[in-house]
Amino acid sequence: MASRLWASRAASHLRISVFNRGFASVVKDLKYADSHEWVKVEGNSAVVGITDHAQDHLGDVVYVELPEVGVAVTQGSSFGAVESVKATSDINSPVSGKVVEVNEELSNSPGLVNASPYENGWIIKVELSNTDELKSLMDSDQYFKFCEEEDANH
Repeated sequence: MASRLWASRAASHLRISVFNRGFASVVKDLKYADSHEWVKVEGNSAVVGITDHAQDHLGDVVYVELPEVGVAVTQGSSFGAVESVKATSDINSPVSGKVVEVNEELSNSPGLVNASPYENGWIIKVELSNTDELKSLMDSDQYFKFCEEEDANH
């Protein structure tokens, strides 16, 4: 924290613009929920995980509660949880449908959610029941602005 403060002061003294944000990445081709889950649509199915912003705020993930394959999920409702060294948070489904696959790797390596939230740290795959729900999700630019505003208010 002290080095960030020093860097900001040095940049200010040198009149260099510094963009400081609380999250590392937002991926362009994904959709985002305001509860910080992401969706990658692949035909009539979707891959779901938590965002880089979410994992950054949670800290080191130590356990991921996964649903059973075949379970129905509903947009906005909890289907599992992520436990970190700081807190336990529900994972809400950004889409409705049936769980067709869970990321079993997370049982042995929950830290994949931190290390690779958009690739190896995905949580579930869902067969979509209502593709119209995707319209209510944010695109990457909207999510980026949402996170900036949320961080500014905390």
